[in-house]
Amino acid sequence: MRTPRAATVRAAGDPARRQRWLIVLAALVVAVFVGRLVWVQVIQGPTLASAAQQARLATQVTLAHRGDILDVDGTVLATSVDRYTVVADQQQIQSFRGNGRRDAEGEPVQDGALGIAQLLAPVLDKEKATLAARLNGEDRYVVLARDVVPEVQRAVAALELRAYLRTDLTSERTYPAGTVAGPLLGYVNSDQDGLGGVEAAWDDVLAGTDGSHTYERGRDGAQIPVSEIESVPAVPGQDVLLTVDSDVQWKAEELLDQAVSDTGAAYAIAVVQDVATGQVVAMADSGDVDPNDRSTDQVAQGSRAVNVVFEPGSTGKVVAMAAALEGGYWEPTDEFEVPDTYTVDGETFRDSHAHPVERWTLAGIFAQSSNTGTVMMGQDIPFAVRYDYLRKFGFGQRTALGMPGESAGLLPAENVDEVENRTPYTILFGQGVAVSAMQATQVFSTVANDGVRMPASLVAATRTSTGETTPVDPGEGTRVVSAETAGRLMRMMESATSAEGTGSAAQVPGYRVAGKTGTAQMFEGGGTTYVASYIGVAPADDPRYTVSVFLKSPRSSIYGGVVAAPVFSELMGYTLRKAGVPPSQEPFKPFPTTW
Repeated sequence: MRTPRAATVRAAGDPARRQRWLIVLAALVVAVFVGRLVWVQVIQGPTLASAAQQARLATQVTLAHRGDILDVDGTVLATSVDRYTVVADQQQIQSFRGNGRRDAEGEPVQDGALGIAQLLAPVLDKEKATLAARLNGEDRYVVLARDVVPEVQRAVAALELRAYLRTDLTSERTYPAGTVAGPLLGYVNSDQDGLGGVEAAWDDVLAGTDGSHTYERGRDGAQIPVSEIESVPAVPGQDVLLTVDSDVQWKAEELLDQAVSDTGAAYAIAVVQDVATGQVVAMADSGDVDPNDRSTDQVAQGSRAVNVVFEPGSTGKVVAMAAALEGGYWEPTDEFEVPDTYTVDGETFRDSHAHPVERWTLAGIFAQSSNTGTVMMGQDIPFAVRYDYLRKFGFGQRTALGMPGESAGLLPAENVDEVENRTPYTILFGQGVAVSAMQATQVFSTVANDGVRMPASLVAATRTSTGETTPVDPGEGTRVVSAETAGRLMRMMESATSAEGTGSAAQVPGYRVAGKTGTAQMFEGGGTTYVASYIGVAPADDPRYTVSVFLKSPRSSIYGGVVAAPVFSELMGYTLRKAGVPPSQEPFKPFPTTW
């Protein structure tokens, strides 16, 4: 008879039973693995695959080429060149192995940062020890060199260290003409944003749109073949074609620098404008301001010709005379007895120098730049009319140039005649208002253009990378005075430049000149200084150009006829000769200036 223990032993040793348990156990294990596989591949598969791909993805920005800035003759004033930034991954560099490589001197390449430095230092022209110290650390992005030229970038790429180093394409803005038109052009900062001048005003056109290239990369940082995910091409910026003549611009700056040296002025400004079109041929500042020199922010401040304002002084008398003639209040030949001191409405006005009572015509008052005579003439013109002509000639409004930092100037309140007595008269001879050099220049261009004020313009056209050119419409002109009034004003302005006028030093051999001197006040830092100026047009018989010259705080003389008129003569003469303008043919027929 079998005992229970024997039955148990026999059952435990039953091969069939053990096999069944093993099968069950194996089935459970397989089920677990299958379940896990289904979970990983089916349920979590897309998410994990996407995460893995994202870890391998890299996006490289493709910089858009910034458009060039060119002068009217096609001379390049600003352009962009390719440069590179060399960047190191310090964490990856720790895993670098020399593996028998030798450096440029034939020495075995060591592991880690020292080995990378051995290979890279000669290419970047850096000390090995210094570079090795820079390569040590835990940072993933360390800049080793900026503004690297393409030749050096290719040498870095030839080292085949892409897992440890990379070269990012950047762009460097250069200005081939150096200081010529520096404040006018502005410059581009490290973020490729335009600052100051044309670079800022036309930044949207010049900048273009960056592209991108997204791809999968392997452990060595190289792109996996046939792995491009997305590529968006960069759109190049457009070229900006200026109205500026760089030769005239250079001449203007040279003359201004010399004038500052000769007179001790703080600075000088000059503008050359095409009478018929309103196009700016030159807008010059004294002082060497080079956009290639990033150590100064002066270039980003723009041109003083639009940013600085001052009283126009006697050049503003053109506006008063225009109101007198256009409104029929006076004629150029009307006669006045002009003292050197004149009182009206309890306010006393004086001429710049003492003189006996003079028998001058209206043309004579203008030619002699008499403040008292101008007040005597202007008192019969209603204040609202005087003010209206200031607005018509563009005072108190920004020009159409659209330059950053441009000032609209300053005008008194329209009801100033109701609250005080002096300003309503001082605006007749250019005090109590403030204008920029560009605004003052446009007054004379308007008169020379038969009384039509053309919008000032600096840009003639834009051009795409494919060469398609689109002219820039400057806008329509606005008639300010009749052609008849403008013609009479021109004759009066020409008398002011004749031998008997205050601007005789502005004459240009072979050409008739019409213009006006000015000595104006400028309020700065709680004090008062002077701006000496001369603005003129030539040839007076067939006007082509307006040239204005302004000197701030000249020490040798404060009178525009002394310090500014000679500069005008040289600059206007150069401009006319370069443009091939023939000498004047028609003789001058002046109005009588005395009676």
